[in-house]
Amino acid sequence: MILNRRSFLATTGAAALAGGMGHSAFAQNVTANMILNWRYQGPQGWFFLAQERGYFDDAGINLTMDQGSGSGAAVVQVAGGSYDLGFGDINAAVAVAAERPDEAPVGFFMMYNRPPFTIAVLKDSDIHTPQDLEGRLLGGAANDGALRLFPAFAKMTGIDTSGIEITNMQANLREQMLRTRQVEGVFGFVNTIRFSAILSGMNPDEEIRWINFADYGMDLYSNCLIASRKLVEEQPDVLRGISAAVNQGLKDTLADPEAAIEAVARRESLIEKDVELARLMATLEDEMSHPEGATYGIGAVDPDRFKRSIDIVVEANDLPNTPAADTIFTEAFLPPLEDRVTTLAKA
Repeated sequence: MILNRRSFLATTGAAALAGGMGHSAFAQNVTANMILNWRYQGPQGWFFLAQERGYFDDAGINLTMDQGSGSGAAVVQVAGGSYDLGFGDINAAVAVAAERPDEAPVGFFMMYNRPPFTIAVLKDSDIHTPQDLEGRLLGGAANDGALRLFPAFAKMTGIDTSGIEITNMQANLREQMLRTRQVEGVFGFVNTIRFSAILSGMNPDEEIRWINFADYGMDLYSNCLIASRKLVEEQPDVLRGISAAVNQGLKDTLADPEAAIEAVARRESLIEKDVELARLMATLEDEMSHPEGATYGIGAVDPDRFKRSIDIVVEANDLPNTPAADTIFTEAFLPPLEDRVTTLAKA
């Protein structure tokens, strides 16, 4: 799916084209490290634009960003103290908060307000519904967000998992193993699999069928900027600076998506720019397109919907307690709504 960039930009809020952050807004000089959700790809371009254009420097923050190994892994690495910040799955943070509340990172800038979680199968297979997964061989990267949510998905859809075998694979082998039928289905984000399949020589529109978690009641948020509790409690101005910088990077990305892809390419010269541009635009329109964006803007959440999403994760995973929403996510560090980007809402 290649999106019409002109129509997307035309329907995105005018704030997306607003001016820069301004200099000397933050008086600090700190160093922080951040783990991304995945290896360097198009939908991280706003982070790299923010860094290259000096928005983190303007905020007094020397930020190092490393590529990650899964959105769930990012949460674990921040919780474990390996990183100050992460771009990870807020649902994984719910699980940590329920089991180890003192370690749980806190979300402070929600990026993906639509759930991207899926199980991809070949179209010529006989797998059409969640129940058809029973007794199958499935695969996913160990820290994949969709794989981590599979117990919840199975409980919600009544799947008998006793006969399902799940094999872990390296992320770069996922689409190849599906294509060569070494597994019957793979876990991941829709647009991660879709465009990685293109890079592997597949035509996802003709060859792949999707079992999307959202189609079966899992109306969840997903990837979010998260921070260690220590950072939240001791250096709130750092998080305000990060939020302002990322927000401006997102505005710049909407104004010039190709510039965002060039920023990614300067990190990873082997990317196929046209594919990564398509991946970026699909992510903006799919993962970041919930109608609530017009009301709350990118970065914030609908409080009632967020509480419901916590309940879904807690109940489906039999977690020991239900963490309070304000212990998992805070809007305290966001730029004002009038300065933030709204999203393309699907009809």
